[in-house]
Amino acid sequence: MTHPTVLLSGVAKRYGAVQAVTDVSFVLNEGETVALVGHNGAGKTTLIKLMLGLIRPSAGKIAVMGEDPAIGDFSVRQRLGYLPESVAFHMALTGRETLAFYARLKRVAASNSLDLLERVGLSAAAADRPVRTYSKGMRQRLGLAQALLGEPRLLLLDEPTSGLDPALRRRFYDLLSELRSKGTTILLSSHALTELEDRADRVLIVNDGVTIADGTLDDLRALARLPTRISLKVHNSAGFGSSENAKVAWKLTGNATFEADVAMEDKIALLKEVTANPGDIATLHITEPTLDDLYAHFLNGGRARA
Repeated sequence: MTHPTVLLSGVAKRYGAVQAVTDVSFVLNEGETVALVGHNGAGKTTLIKLMLGLIRPSAGKIAVMGEDPAIGDFSVRQRLGYLPESVAFHMALTGRETLAFYARLKRVAASNSLDLLERVGLSAAAADRPVRTYSKGMRQRLGLAQALLGEPRLLLLDEPTSGLDPALRRRFYDLLSELRSKGTTILLSSHALTELEDRADRVLIVNDGVTIADGTLDDLRALARLPTRISLKVHNSAGFGSSENAKVAWKLTGNATFEADVAMEDKIALLKEVTANPGDIATLHITEPTLDDLYAHFLNGGRARA
């Protein structure tokens, strides 16, 4: 029987009078990439620290690879990789020396350190330069390299693309895809919602220490029932919209270009109607609710609509 990589059940965490996490339950499965999203103070970093075993829950149960991460076998913690939001290294050490230091702490081989640095976009020349000469993006890449030491089965990444330019972000996500294909479970905590849309198998939205949504993008769209935007340009705009689906209010937004927001259940019928004569249409664009839209919906108390 396959066990989940991570299991949280009814987890709560209190710091004195502050309730950081109230009641959170979720499962992270092998080879799954999950986005953890929420505003600052929502409880994301506390959840990551709980999974790392750095702090213990006030209530509930946590199992990482079948063990309590705070008191379990050290071999489990060796299979964890963590990249914090703000990386901090000894500025006098080189990149190569930094990886060797963390490899000793983790009790894993450092023989592939140059390969790791190259995989995250740091050259051999950079490997032998002091970290104080690194840019923010280079330090971020070094942080990712240390997180990959020991071929982790669980990778916890907090704002991992901060400081990376678009080309390096693409390279970063290509690397995550490679790890995912080998069975690594990846949790991405990020505010960069747009770049997560096509890269996460599931989305967990937390607010005030509680999970308010959990599912695939399609699951969340079905729950939120936000409208789909349809935009089209017609060859002849005279009379357009007068006989189309009565539930839809078309707006003229440009030269022979019309736009309408349509309910999920009416989308297919409308598309069939407007494409009945394909020669009448110059362009057609369908825009589903984005992760930004869904996040705002659930954060503002949105629930499934009847």
